Amino acid sequence: MLKLKRIAIDTHRESIAYLSRRCPDYRAEEFQALGKIEVKAGGARLPATLNIVDDPDLLAPDEIGLSEAAFDAFGHPAGTPASIEHPKPAESLEAVRAKILGRELNREQYAAIIGDIAALRYSKMEVAAFLVGCAGFMTIAEVLSLTQAMAGVGKHLDWGRRLVVDKHCIGGIPGNRTSMIVVPIVVAHGLTIPKTSSRAITSPAGTADTMEVLARVDIGTDEMRAIVDKVGGCLVWGGRVNLSPADDVLITVERPLRIDTREQMVASILSKKLTAGASHLVLDIPVGPTAKVRNATEAAHLRKMFEYVGGKLGLSLDIRLTDGSQPIGYGVGPVLEARDVMAVLRNDAAAPDDLRERALLLAGALIEADISVKGGQGIHRARELLESGAAMRAMEEIILAQGAHNTPLTPSPSGHEVTASCDGVVQSIDCLRIARVARMAGAPAFKSAGVDLLRKVGDPVRQREPLYRIHATLPTDLGFAADLAGQDSGYVITRGKS
Repeated sequence: MLKLKRIAIDTHRESIAYLSRRCPDYRAEEFQALGKIEVKAGGARLPATLNIVDDPDLLAPDEIGLSEAAFDAFGHPAGTPASIEHPKPAESLEAVRAKILGRELNREQYAAIIGDIAALRYSKMEVAAFLVGCAGFMTIAEVLSLTQAMAGVGKHLDWGRRLVVDKHCIGGIPGNRTSMIVVPIVVAHGLTIPKTSSRAITSPAGTADTMEVLARVDIGTDEMRAIVDKVGGCLVWGGRVNLSPADDVLITVERPLRIDTREQMVASILSKKLTAGASHLVLDIPVGPTAKVRNATEAAHLRKMFEYVGGKLGLSLDIRLTDGSQPIGYGVGPVLEARDVMAVLRNDAAAPDDLRERALLLAGALIEADISVKGGQGIHRARELLESGAAMRAMEEIILAQGAHNTPLTPSPSGHEVTASCDGVVQSIDCLRIARVARMAGAPAFKSAGVDLLRKVGDPVRQREPLYRIHATLPTDLGFAADLAGQDSGYVITRGKS
């Protein structure tokens, strides 16, 4: 028997095991490096990818090491007796091969595949094969089957209420932090909104990263339930709640490969909303030349897919197509976005109008799920709750219930200004470019890093006037971001008098 040991290596959700080459009980030749094994302890099994260790300071011969992700998933303390063995091949891989060949899969086949992925029985190569096969061809019936399968392997939250509302944006627009305004408005109205949000993977900030500037977001299911029962809503990180574990695995593979199909987007979003216990969902789909959805035709196709699958799942779905032509608000990066959010909630005169109005639109749509509110009156009620200070008070209650963080809402002092090349008017801003610059500056790893937009579309500008300011914590990050912005600022300026 071997003894479990936690190896302090962050493998980002990938389950990795470590075995000493000098292990007396298992010959390393029998268990090849990068091969799949199963670790057994206390009646539980953990599939993992094996690495062979030669450094005796890292691992003793009688130990089996687990990466941080694997150790946490296994749930046994260090020193627990354990053994390893070769795993049985996942039978669902036959269905993956059929999908790669362009065949339609049924509900049972998707359930088997997703069950094996959630149980970590697939290598990253096998997950990638499944994603590529689905990207090549999927029917609408398959999208429904995939969504149901993904929802079937996660926790299901039941709030004991008929009406539980939620809001989601498909993403792709820097600074679009409307959830942090929508949730307190809806809570102030009296509706239940247990909002789980993601951290950034390839963007400068996710809602969870930005909310973490103000309060704890790494909150488990029981504590989340207590917060919602007390306050009426929350803004927490969905990864801790474990609502769709298979989706978390899929994301770690599809994002580096830049596989982001409409079908997988629908399954990912709706499976999480279903397991979160939502009855009513408002979905924000920004449409713009550098957004995820580029034009009205794409938007109409995606809308119909959401409506079909959501309807089959019993979700009441309200889809809003919004302006995705430029970043929302002024800040891009956790601290800067939190600053904008709080400015809106405080009714500051300098708060960004576009962020305020979009949040009011979405909050109003959710408030109309309340049968006592007449159609078309939701946005007026939302504005009343914001302007009266009720939304701000609700946000303060949420922050206090989750555990307040007293992070200063000021960006890193080290900055670089990107200036206009000529006199004129800002014609367009590339969302992808601005996001890349902010990411290069260190966001979200450094919460005070990012981009502060000083000009928006339609604004006049003179040559050498600043368009935006880059903030970074590390000088190297500032240099990388400034170089990227120097190649292409992301701004198109129509020449002429400003």
